Amino acid sequence: MTKPIIHAFLFVAFSLMLTACGKPPEEAGEEQAGDPVALGERKARVCMSCHGPGGVSRVASYPSLAGLQYDYIVTQLRAFKSGSRENPMMNAMVASLSDTDMQHLAAYFAAQGQ
Repeated sequence: MTKPIIHAFLFVAFSLMLTACGKPPEEAGEEQAGDPVALGERKARVCMSCHGPGGVSRVASYPSLAGLQYDYIVTQLRAFKSGSRENPMMNAMVASLSDTDMQHLAAYFAAQGQ
């Protein structure tokens, strides 16, 4: 398969997965309390499909997220959600994330570099 076809397939697959699955029952509603790293780890499971276990990518076309700065991660996730940063797969992946979800994900991935 060529890269555009693979990327299109992955985009459709992840979009369907997010639409069909939604948030697990234990994550329904925004979580305000608890360890943000632990909460982020649960939410990061889907991210690991592309960005690798613990945010360490094994594929050059997907960046590693482990150890990136918290503020940088939150800023990029917000940019993908608002559409100011364009990437069809990431725009779809973050569409259902709340700001709290983004903060938890950022806490988890930032902690992986420590």
